[in-house]
Amino acid sequence: MRHGAGMTSARTRDRLITRLREQGIRDEETLAALSSIPRHLFVDEALATRAYEDTALPIGHGQTISQPYIVARMTAALRTSGPLERVLEIGTGSGYQAAVLAKLAGHVYTLERVGGLARAARQRFQVLGLGNVSVRHADGCEGWPEEAPFDAIIVTAAARTVPKALFSQLKEGGRLVVPVGAETQELLLYKRRGTALSFERLEPVNFVPLLPGGII
Repeated sequence: MRHGAGMTSARTRDRLITRLREQGIRDEETLAALSSIPRHLFVDEALATRAYEDTALPIGHGQTISQPYIVARMTAALRTSGPLERVLEIGTGSGYQAAVLAKLAGHVYTLERVGGLARAARQRFQVLGLGNVSVRHADGCEGWPEEAPFDAIIVTAAARTVPKALFSQLKEGGRLVVPVGAETQELLLYKRRGTALSFERLEPVNFVPLLPGGII
């Protein structure tokens, strides 16, 4: 995870944050969290020069690190209804989204079905001193019932239908942001009020599919 010092320059990161503001991201705490996380540590060294482009990049195992705009959009959406104490992420991937959330939440619980990705992400969190992130290699569709309920749940892969287990693990007033669909996907924000769920459509997106089960 040793990449060139030029990739860590404040100017390089500032350009990315400027682009995100131009695209409509207004949550300054979310922008500060993205600015503080060295995205180049979450991609292969061969792609480090592209780490601060506003684009998704491959991380192996058929997965990607999300576009910074989407990370910011989903993070800001979770923050619209109040502070985040306990957050569940489905799909750790490289760990970038969880690292951003760790700057804004009391504790982040993140599930990854691919063992190699889970181990690599755990190492990155340790290197960055993010002690408020717990990683589990497990089927994300089941959630993390032992640690529920959560203030917020974020799903970083597209579900054809949202797993019922995730709704049941939201606390009262909790929110869930998830891409839904197959060929055509929409980013949805759900909010729980008692036993009722409301949702709003945020925007079209393009994510890898949410798959059940686990891979070593």
